[in-house]
Amino acid sequence: MVSVAGRAASGHEHPPLDPTAVQRFYRRMRAVAPAAVGAIERDRTDDPGRAFGDTACGRLVGSLDRDGVRALGMWVHHWCMRFYDDDTRAALRLLREIAARPALGWTADEVHWMLGESRHAAPAADARFTLPLAAAAELAPGALRIDLLVPRQATPRHDR
Repeated sequence: MVSVAGRAASGHEHPPLDPTAVQRFYRRMRAVAPAAVGAIERDRTDDPGRAFGDTACGRLVGSLDRDGVRALGMWVHHWCMRFYDDDTRAALRLLREIAARPALGWTADEVHWMLGESRHAAPAADARFTLPLAAAAELAPGALRIDLLVPRQATPRHDR
């Protein structure tokens, strides 16, 4: 599949992702979702100080190949952005742990999709750019114009 994320329609925006590619993302995420839900639920009630590798989420990550970990990362990112609340500690820990893993082989289309999810999330979702920006760091220079997908932060005004 050819990436559409790197080709901008104009100098101001990225074209939308191919719907077939997005459907493949959802198929991959659905494959890991049941195990992810179970692991997050078990970790919610477990000792939050436990080493990640000893948690249900840590064991799940350890059982997956790179494609599976990327699918899990995309799912937990999607879940956290959609259902962000005060009790997402286990999911946010999973998100941070996946973001910290180097060389997962992220594609420009995957990063583009996650950044789109992040843009539409409520600002209260503090971790909304954690995984997509970590994944974007793996991309070749110029593979994706992140500045077109991440909203600009308001510049503070200093009225004198």
